[in-house]
Amino acid sequence: MPEAGLAEAFGVTEEARAKINLALHVTGQRADGYHLLDMLVTFADCGDRLGFLPAQTDAFTLSGRFGEMLAGDGGTNLVLRARDLLREQFGALAFPVHIHLQKNLPVASGIGGGSADAAAALRGLMRLWGMSLPVEALASLALKLGADVPMCLESRPLIARGIGEEIEAVADLPAFAMVLANPLKGMSTPEVFRRLTTKNNPALSLAPGLSGSAGWLAVIDAARNDLEPPARQLVPEIAVISAMLQARGALLTRMSGSGATCFGIFASMAEAQDAAAALHGERPDWYFQATETVSGGM
Repeated sequence: MPEAGLAEAFGVTEEARAKINLALHVTGQRADGYHLLDMLVTFADCGDRLGFLPAQTDAFTLSGRFGEMLAGDGGTNLVLRARDLLREQFGALAFPVHIHLQKNLPVASGIGGGSADAAAALRGLMRLWGMSLPVEALASLALKLGADVPMCLESRPLIARGIGEEIEAVADLPAFAMVLANPLKGMSTPEVFRRLTTKNNPALSLAPGLSGSAGWLAVIDAARNDLEPPARQLVPEIAVISAMLQARGALLTRMSGSGATCFGIFASMAEAQDAAAALHGERPDWYFQATETVSGGM
């Protein structure tokens, strides 16, 4: 369903922006098995889209390039779990709803697709139902859906620590022209973490008073994604796709999250678009998307 068609068919729509881990440091592990992380996160102007409409009975439909991959998801889909958790808060006032998910992002790809969808579902349903929750209550509910959902509720540049629930806005992070690239091989996040050789790595350190793209690029380049080496063992195409981005002029390349999506930062949106088009010509069976990230001052 085209974006215009979604807006026309559904009274309430929400963007589920792709979440980009510019840096991800694994700094420890809790007794319950959760890993402790330091992450520098931003969000792209591309992603999934959700539509919401009052209905006689609950319904959930799918479209988009990757919609069919979720067709058998049933009650395990995070969008439906978000609906059900929110309905527990509002009771009978939360009338039946038709939710449509336009799935434009690859599945299990390290850019927060499912978490962003869940966060968008929370935002959209509260608008449709004309209700709200206190900030802390909403954040607590979001965390029940997954460690990434609270930051996807924010959908703006931030630092996330702990398991992802300790969030600090980063107002000075600029927008970046970027190409997202994925070889369309799903990645098992638990398996990536199992292959980590060191789980007590140095924390993320940001100098105060950073400004401008060049300064931030230097800081991001000095940071790392501790999950990238084990992810490359599982999906060797990650190394290939990173080299392809570099060959097309990316100023910086890195894997996002637990992979397999990589990003390349480019000097301009025109260069990013040219690179994405050329890369798609080389590998039309893979995913390449030129995009621009949001700035901290959005």
